[in-house]
Amino acid sequence: MTVPEMPVPPVTEDSSFAKFVRHSQTAPEELLLLLSAIAPFVVAGFFDSLIQQFLPQGGEFPEFGGVKGANHRGTLATGETVLFLIAGTDPSSRLRTLPLFGEESYFFRHKILSMETVRPGEPSLSGRLILDPEYSEVFTTGRIGLPRLSMHFPAEHITTQMEWEDLVLPDGVWKQIRELESWIKHHDTLMQDWGMKRKLKPGYRVLFYGPPGTGKTLTATLLGKYTGREVFRIDLSMVISKYIGETEKNLASLFDKAEHKNWILFFDEADAIFGKRTGVRDAHDKYANQEVSYLLQRIEMHSGLTILASNFKNNMDDAFIRRFSSIIYFPPPKPEERLKLLLKAFPQEVKLQKDVDLPAIAAAHELTGSHIMNVVQYVCLNALERGDLALSHQDILTGVKRELEKEGK
Repeated sequence: MTVPEMPVPPVTEDSSFAKFVRHSQTAPEELLLLLSAIAPFVVAGFFDSLIQQFLPQGGEFPEFGGVKGANHRGTLATGETVLFLIAGTDPSSRLRTLPLFGEESYFFRHKILSMETVRPGEPSLSGRLILDPEYSEVFTTGRIGLPRLSMHFPAEHITTQMEWEDLVLPDGVWKQIRELESWIKHHDTLMQDWGMKRKLKPGYRVLFYGPPGTGKTLTATLLGKYTGREVFRIDLSMVISKYIGETEKNLASLFDKAEHKNWILFFDEADAIFGKRTGVRDAHDKYANQEVSYLLQRIEMHSGLTILASNFKNNMDDAFIRRFSSIIYFPPPKPEERLKLLLKAFPQEVKLQKDVDLPAIAAAHELTGSHIMNVVQYVCLNALERGDLALSHQDILTGVKRELEKEGK
């Protein structure tokens, strides 16, 4: 059985699939392999209709391969399906076609396609042919949607409507943040055009540390907003597992999904998982240390920007500290910085009475940015409730004391 001439999308075709085929310079056999994986996403009963032409009365067709999905009612292609379509039942032709499924094959090398693992003793090509979900989405819809938070992707997409002007930080911190922007802007030139990928480790690793509410999360989000990068905050409660090997598996899934996406990965309260390794007293310590070592390895391999946030630098494992490209301390705001935050925080709809002394409040109370926004929300809601949008000094002071009492201050 010979391979028929496969139509190549015309030059004028602008679909994502056509562009991909032209870019990858797909051979006829490879194109048939890819189309076999895509077909069920377009026509549910595609392979069933082909089988019916051979067996109109029904019956088994083992040479054709194929399996039924858990939810999908139609036939899904296996390696055997593609092998039959290309080489029929001729043993010599089938053997010559086998390299198409090897790791050197374009689609398998780039993880566009994979083969489902089969039980020991069964032919490996009887496994289902799996098309990467992102490629199935872009081939059928022309775009890739952002992944949603799930057990398979333990990260939340975060955005903000705030601007750099809303963030109040010391000049030294601003300088270090601009360095991160510079890395994002010039990374491709440095690594690719200048050939430094042979000498420098991929990616950029930075530690944000400092008290809660000092702008670590907002800084990460604004970096994404102003550089056109998506930011994902990793949900550590979904990453960490009490079962041996599951934490590594969850993180592997995360980093595999993020590879080559130019996403910013933000690990909040990172010391919960990137903390200091301990002395090995039992099997639990041994596997906990292995988790930290695995994380260190994956972060060093990641080609994008990875931000780890912690309240205390000393909580982080020394091996991570040595490998950070940058370490940025977010200090509690000083009185003059607290005053700037207070001046920016109130909406235009409220009016501050003449007795309001914001400089005195800023000087007397150790407030962070998040403290101040909680205070503003409290006093604004009270103003709306009473129908009087004029705020007094006592109104704001009551909100401040309420906020500080939450932390026992």
